[in-house]
Amino acid sequence: MDSADKPGTIDEYIAGFPKETQEMLQQIRSAVKAAAPDAKETISYAIPTFTLNGALVHFAAFKNHIGFYATPTGHEAFAKELAAYKTGKGSVQFPLDQPMPLDLITRIVQFRVKQNLEKAGQKK
Repeated sequence: MDSADKPGTIDEYIAGFPKETQEMLQQIRSAVKAAAPDAKETISYAIPTFTLNGALVHFAAFKNHIGFYATPTGHEAFAKELAAYKTGKGSVQFPLDQPMPLDLITRIVQFRVKQNLEKAGQKK
């Protein structure tokens, strides 16, 4: 995607990729929406982002993988299950030539929802 054509919505972001990648991005989007129905969709850092009392998760498509970003805490809590993938401090790469681990994504999002709601409750 050309940086001059920054997307304003997740739909615009997804539309900029090949059909197979679009399908995987939509699968992730649907899994996040199901796990966090009250989360809001936005674009942050030029990538799809879900927020709920702050950033919840981000995801982005690349040539050979989809990056999934659940902040370091989301990744730390699921380190064993994410060990099968290339990971960074706050990122994981899901290869495009493999099925998306939607159950794992769902559980990570549910974990992050709980964290964000607890953090919001502490601020009140």
